Amino acid sequence: MLPRALKLQPEYRDYVWGGQRLRPGRLTAEAWVVHENNLVADSPLAGKTLAEVTQEYGSSLLGQPVIERRGPRFPLLVKLLDCNNWLSLQVHPNDEQAASMEGAGQNGKTEAWHILEASPAARIIAGLKPGTEYAAMAQAARQGTIETLANYENVSPGDTVFMRAGTIHALGPGLLVYEVQETSDITYRVFDWNRPQANGRVLHINKSLAVADPSASSRPLPCPALENGASHFLCSSEYFNLELLNSQDRTLALDTQDKSFHTLTVIDGEALFSSGSEQVRLEKFETLLVPASAGEYSLAPRLHGFKALRASL
Repeated sequence: MLPRALKLQPEYRDYVWGGQRLRPGRLTAEAWVVHENNLVADSPLAGKTLAEVTQEYGSSLLGQPVIERRGPRFPLLVKLLDCNNWLSLQVHPNDEQAASMEGAGQNGKTEAWHILEASPAARIIAGLKPGTEYAAMAQAARQGTIETLANYENVSPGDTVFMRAGTIHALGPGLLVYEVQETSDITYRVFDWNRPQANGRVLHINKSLAVADPSASSRPLPCPALENGASHFLCSSEYFNLELLNSQDRTLALDTQDKSFHTLTVIDGEALFSSGSEQVRLEKFETLLVPASAGEYSLAPRLHGFKALRASL
């Protein structure tokens, strides 16, 4: 029987730009908190991968509307990223380009970032300067000077940035970021700040230029102040919906409606998940996967309340 909630074991990734906020004392760039290769941490399904659970339970986990739209594979990847240095300037293909360039069954990578923490001078790159033509982009990419064409944006905690496939982008130093994206690990590096092309950090100039759109860009959207017990959609697309939940002292009544799974990541405070006889306590930066079949559930604040991000389709 499929539980009403699944806790997954995070998978940690170490890259040259990582910091120590995700695992104090250990350099860590990314925590993959919801991914098809994550293992279930507890419940009768402990030890199975999310991909295996998805294959076994299908629409009970994903929701039939999700399968009809995105297929039977678990469609999302949720990460936390600790950016101590600039990430590479990179670009991702869309679904059609991914299948054509990397093989059948490969997804593209449209993503969204929610800024959790930011130093006062924190910036991102979100596309190229307005008016940049393809020829100028291609020349700069091949000469290693494309950062001179980059569109820099200042960001603050609470900002959300939707980044569609084809947009050249990078996260900058001083950021702790929540990311939701299509299930894909296809990244084409255009520029890596003159770091050595070693340890797998090669550039992909030709592939980058095959998928990059010089006119694609994005702007950080600040989140409005939320009332106690309120929610706010941060972004919505055919690939995912992202919503901020906020409560100081009210229990939020929520419902999958058997249409889509929900991922819940507490980004401030603590919350108590309840559905039927099942309860799970979630501390800051912990994540829970709620199957579509769970139906009605609640999130209750503990101590001084909580803020949580909910991703779904």
